[in-house]
Amino acid sequence: MRKAFTLIELMVVVAIIAILAAIAIPQYRQFQLKSKTSEAKMNLGAIKSCEEAYAAENDHYRTANATPSGNPGPAKRSWSGTGTGFDDIGFEPAGNVYYQYGVQTSDWTDPSTAPGQTPANVTARSGSVDIYMCARGDLDGDGTYAGFKMNDENTTIASVGTPGEF
Repeated sequence: MRKAFTLIELMVVVAIIAILAAIAIPQYRQFQLKSKTSEAKMNLGAIKSCEEAYAAENDHYRTANATPSGNPGPAKRSWSGTGTGFDDIGFEPAGNVYYQYGVQTSDWTDPSTAPGQTPANVTARSGSVDIYMCARGDLDGDGTYAGFKMNDENTTIASVGTPGEF
């Protein structure tokens, strides 16, 4: 008498593996997208630190154009902050970025528009919001943008656009 697996037993194993893969692959993709959002949060904190140091030295903040230019997508893009205002405050991320960054004087609430404005000096006033640091991205490449923002008076990072939209 031979000892072996039957065709039915093998089919059950294949079905179990398929079910596990159907559950695990989307979860893994969500995990990847969520981990990429940490870039934006980390860089917003760095931009705020650079702005505060710049303001301490110059008595004003500096706005900055949307950088990198063009709409963000699922691929990383190279940073070119020369002449955008970011070079004035001394901010440059390490390597390429998924998000588009900007600094502006008005609140940023519409992720379909690029954040930031032409480099200009903004008086640093104690106790009032003077600038907003913003990051806009489209990590899943579906054409729907979402992002994060923070201001000079608060360390909380807020979502802009549909929560959970990458």
